Amino acid sequence: MTISLKSRFAILAGRFSYWYLHRFRHGGSAYPGKLAARIDPDVLGALGQDRPTIIVTGTNGKTLTTALIVKVLSQQYDDILTNPTGSNMLQGIIGAYFAHKKQAGAKRKIAVLEVDEANVKAVAHYLHPKAFVMTNIFRDQMDRYGEFYTTYDKILQGVKANPDALVIANGDAPIFSSRELANPLQYYGFELAAEANHDIFAPANTDGVLCPVCEHILHYHGITYSNLGSFFCPNCGFKRPVLSHQVTSVAAQTPTSSDFAIDGHPYHLPIGGTYNIYNALAAYAVGAAFEITPAEIGQAFGEAEKVFGRQEQISINGKTVTLILVKNPVGLNEVLSMIQHQQKPFAFAMLLNANYADGTDTSWIWDGNLEQLVQSGLATSYMVGGERYRDIAFRMQVAGVPDDALATKPDLNDVIDYLKQVDENQIYLLATYTAVLQMRQKFSQAGYIKAGF
Repeated sequence: MTISLKSRFAILAGRFSYWYLHRFRHGGSAYPGKLAARIDPDVLGALGQDRPTIIVTGTNGKTLTTALIVKVLSQQYDDILTNPTGSNMLQGIIGAYFAHKKQAGAKRKIAVLEVDEANVKAVAHYLHPKAFVMTNIFRDQMDRYGEFYTTYDKILQGVKANPDALVIANGDAPIFSSRELANPLQYYGFELAAEANHDIFAPANTDGVLCPVCEHILHYHGITYSNLGSFFCPNCGFKRPVLSHQVTSVAAQTPTSSDFAIDGHPYHLPIGGTYNIYNALAAYAVGAAFEITPAEIGQAFGEAEKVFGRQEQISINGKTVTLILVKNPVGLNEVLSMIQHQQKPFAFAMLLNANYADGTDTSWIWDGNLEQLVQSGLATSYMVGGERYRDIAFRMQVAGVPDDALATKPDLNDVIDYLKQVDENQIYLLATYTAVLQMRQKFSQAGYIKAGF
């Protein structure tokens, strides 16, 4: 494909703006892409024409799943383009091409891109992906997406336009097998032998527990969390599809690690949480599809790192602050479940913003099981902050946090001083997306982390 003069100029302008922002300013991942797209709306097609592409999308887990896939594929690919900052809308993805440093003499090139659900159609239109990876769909940012069936429809517009692309989807999510697709399909999930004969229901107030075919209540042989598991409908016969790859056992979990087996192969992941085992399972499925061996995948998992705002650990005056992104009730509940594996008391903090990138509706915090955290007694102090600190402070009070145990820090400039003074050595700092960005900037300015991502 010949690159047009307009595209060449757009690429030149985007590269220059990226260089300038990172040389003389404080960086920026979206503006160079926005500038290039303004000059040539079709610039992404020109940028992505020389390498196959994998698109990773879904509500939760996109960033870490993308990072794990990059680790897995790097066992055999020597030039992988990705967007590690989490800037996953069209302009951010264009910017990722400007940020990427091509590897001289590379023999195998590929792009692995985290893509916002509402942007899948546009990105897929230009890049014609080789594979789509779907993590899950939960209620999230309803001001942007609406109900989760609407979100899935947005994703499917990109998938259906690329019928030759392999779809690797979470088979434990009922929604992903509810529509017929022309694409080749592979499903992954949990298959735990002890659950085979169970007949149970998802907990009350769980999204997506109606059969997507006949709207009767789904039953389960086993549930991992939320509406994910070995589902079946006794009314119409809809059930979980046959799994191509499966977690066959979970040996041990801590807030910082997981030991489990996939297709009978034992793996260790230096990251905690059942939801992150799902992310590793998705990366395994991609690796298998791209002919990465189980041993090479194990090597990649061993090299896995905490990524931007996903259990990122920051040392402050001998204390460990674990920064974790939360943005919807399912994700919040899984984080709360994970940190309760902690053996020693800890400090708990949460920063709540409601900007466009966070979702402007903060009502989701009421579906978070903060009462369970309070009742566990593991958190011995609490702090809230962010632009909507009053909302999260009131939620904490309703959950049972005593007034004398709850600190309020509306100004993020005061948060680091507070963290230095708490008695506990472990602090879990949960934050919505823009609050993560703001807090990382504060940590950077204070010299606790490097600037950028």
